[in-house]
Amino acid sequence: MSSHADGRTTRKPRRSAPAWARRAALAATAAGTVLGLLAAAPTAGASSPGAPTAARPAPTVAAPDIPVANVKAHLSQFQSIASANGGNRAHGRPGYRASVDYVKGKLDAAGYTTRLQQFSTGGATGWNLIADWPGGDPNQVLMAGAHLDSVSAGPGINDNGSGSAGILETALAVSRAGLTPKKHLRFAWWGAEELGMRGSQAYVNSLPATDRSKISGYLNFDMIGSPNPGYFVYDDDRQIESTFKSYFASINVPTEIETEGDGRSDHAPFKNVGVPVGGLFSGADYTKTSAQAQKWGGTAGRPFDSCYHRSCDTTANLSDTSLDRNTDAIAYAIWTLGGSGSTNPPTGTVFENAADVQIPDAGAAVTSAVQVTGQTGNAPAALQVGVDIKHTYRGDLVIDLVAPDGTAYRLKNSAADPAPNVQTTYTVDASSEAANGTWQLRVQDVGPQDTGYIDSWKLTF
Repeated sequence: MSSHADGRTTRKPRRSAPAWARRAALAATAAGTVLGLLAAAPTAGASSPGAPTAARPAPTVAAPDIPVANVKAHLSQFQSIASANGGNRAHGRPGYRASVDYVKGKLDAAGYTTRLQQFSTGGATGWNLIADWPGGDPNQVLMAGAHLDSVSAGPGINDNGSGSAGILETALAVSRAGLTPKKHLRFAWWGAEELGMRGSQAYVNSLPATDRSKISGYLNFDMIGSPNPGYFVYDDDRQIESTFKSYFASINVPTEIETEGDGRSDHAPFKNVGVPVGGLFSGADYTKTSAQAQKWGGTAGRPFDSCYHRSCDTTANLSDTSLDRNTDAIAYAIWTLGGSGSTNPPTGTVFENAADVQIPDAGAAVTSAVQVTGQTGNAPAALQVGVDIKHTYRGDLVIDLVAPDGTAYRLKNSAADPAPNVQTTYTVDASSEAANGTWQLRVQDVGPQDTGYIDSWKLTF
């Protein structure tokens, strides 16, 4: 990951209101659990039974668990390459080209169509490696990328051998599975990111506008194995962000929004031309707070990666746990966003409303509705109610599920709980209710001074 002039690596998460600033210090940000994959426009009032909903069958193809040992084997190769080539894999140096050749050889053997894109910067030749998996809709291209170059000071195993190895092993898993996704899959390894995203910029600049418009999303992975890790999700495209949050929630790992990445890694050139972007980051030289250490483990008061841009960024400078979780999240995103399935799909059919509904401060209750159709008999005895509410003080919220016949099932009472947001899945015995009909999520803010909205919610039958 490239640096700001003052050396900063991460920004603090955004604050949304004065009350948030007052209370956020009391609790870590809650993890996103069940966010929908639909973009939604804000609305000021309650949604009607005809509000936007989606019914989709459970996916039939699950993403694999990516073996972290395989990812580490690629990193050992990058380390060996650096050691044999002056201690680094930097742009214009032989270690970088050897890294490109290693990755290309693996992809060629796995059945990918690969090509090298040459560019020049800093008086030296650079290379991007682009790999396409056969099949999928050529007008809907899902890309995943990582920069393959290191700084000249060291081998760059976390920055960014980790992201490069993570997407390489995911690409190889696609091949092993013989995957046939709906979207066309493309992977990329960028050169000269450490000089200012030069490789990815060269690629984006080379694309005609019609080709840019075919990229449905670009996923960026820059530093995913930091030794004192955090779990940061880029705050960019809603669908991509929600996909990553959903995965981490499924393994009970809280996340934080990563806003610092804007303009600092290879998603920036894509974002600048209107391509939806997202990604993951485990932290660089910014200091882990005590709240983050309580949430994620590790050591407060120390950087997420104390070897950032240093010679000690070797294979000893990794968290296996972070590397494993983040690589599995990459696979989840590729399988899910590519139209191939999900690693943690609910059992049954999902009905969802992703339209935003504002919750008035200390005001009347509001509702958001989903229309359930096509079900036989009554609702399940373990009906899953996935809720994503953004709010600056969740202790003020009272939440009910209202069945089609008007019966209310209390999901949450108000309580002295200073943390923000309600992002979880409730289980309701709704076996006495007819499944088909209009179900509503009813939310009321019973205390003053705090604001929020229903982001999305869903029922799984």
